[in-house]
Amino acid sequence: MYEQPHFTINRSLIVLLPKQAAYDWLMGAGTNPPKLTLAEIRKDPNGFLVSQSKVENLDVAESWVHQRWDLFFTHFLNSWHTDEQHWPQKRSLAMFKEFFEIQSHFKVWDLSDEPIERAEAA
Repeated sequence: MYEQPHFTINRSLIVLLPKQAAYDWLMGAGTNPPKLTLAEIRKDPNGFLVSQSKVENLDVAESWVHQRWDLFFTHFLNSWHTDEQHWPQKRSLAMFKEFFEIQSHFKVWDLSDEPIERAEAA
């Protein structure tokens, strides 16, 4: 019997999928690049929950991300290399668009009976 999910949360999900330019940077940054393909990197991208009131449709979500491109870019770069010397030095919104495909999901279902917990980023 089909059991329909009962609860949505008041968040939208923004996912930044790395593109070829991000992969090319990753393979050239540092002395020990990960042994991953672009497809493997794209299988487990970061997802960001955003208040639904801030991003109610695709155009607004894309604009919202573009206004904060440096925050997202820095997060991605730091997750792969903490040494900023290996980061692209002249980052811009145009470069961000070359590095990432933006996906937005506006209906996020909470399928767990457990409460949501928040933890500080390490």
